[in-house]
Amino acid sequence: MAFVTLSEAEKVYIVHGVQEDLRVDGRGCEDYRCVEVETDVVSNTSGSARVKLGHTDILVGVKAEMGTPKLEKPNEGYLEFFVDCSANATPEFEGRGGDDLGTEIANTLYRIFNNKSSIDLKSLCISPREHCWILYVDVLLLECGGNLFDAISIAVKAALFNTRIPRVRVLEDEEGLKDIELSDDPYDCIQLSVENVPCIVTLCKIGYRHVVDATLQEEACSLASLLVSVTSKGVVTCMRKVGKGSLDPESVFEMMETSKRVGKVLHTSLQSVLHKEESLGPKRQKVGFLG
Repeated sequence: MAFVTLSEAEKVYIVHGVQEDLRVDGRGCEDYRCVEVETDVVSNTSGSARVKLGHTDILVGVKAEMGTPKLEKPNEGYLEFFVDCSANATPEFEGRGGDDLGTEIANTLYRIFNNKSSIDLKSLCISPREHCWILYVDVLLLECGGNLFDAISIAVKAALFNTRIPRVRVLEDEEGLKDIELSDDPYDCIQLSVENVPCIVTLCKIGYRHVVDATLQEEACSLASLLVSVTSKGVVTCMRKVGKGSLDPESVFEMMETSKRVGKVLHTSLQSVLHKEESLGPKRQKVGFLG
């Protein structure tokens, strides 16, 4: 995680501002920074997305490959998460500096998607106990400007929305041997339903109040944060407390209510942007260094 060093005067200025619902950049405690979402940015993937949230820049690619279902879930496909913390994001990631953070983010994503309602894993099954689709989700941290988990969850949802899986048929010959036939039409694909895929809303406790989408400076003033995974219907699927400080039960309840409220708005805005971009078709103009 990227860190900044603040003087005591700067910390007092930020903390006192938050108590008055006025942050350094002019936002209220429940306001997000401007979020830029772009899908289909990497050509050799099944789906991809790039998200910029303030100075946080995330790139996610999804690759669909055929494999064997897990023994405990023979009629389902599954997702694998890999997180790479680029040394360009912050000097602290040089060498193996970002490995611990990458593992922490991947484990958090596994917890979010370890839920039958998040994504229909049965639709990834081709032939029970024999063949299924495995979605390899690669997350690359290009720049760290605070609120990593929220930005990554938005990018993962956008990339899964953009993912297209080739349609296949299972043919069986007279001897009972199964053969898999891939459709010749490159546009004959399956699109995943991401309506129930949750997004993370991180709430940082600063003084007596909590804020969403904290900057690096605000994170430096917070001793404890709550990561809340929220669906588009405002249902909390999992929570995780981070930081050395403590949270009293009343604060946790207030933060959960805030996350439900903010999460609904976040999902509505994201779905609107994703559907609007999809409607532009393959001829849409690509922007950024990946264009």
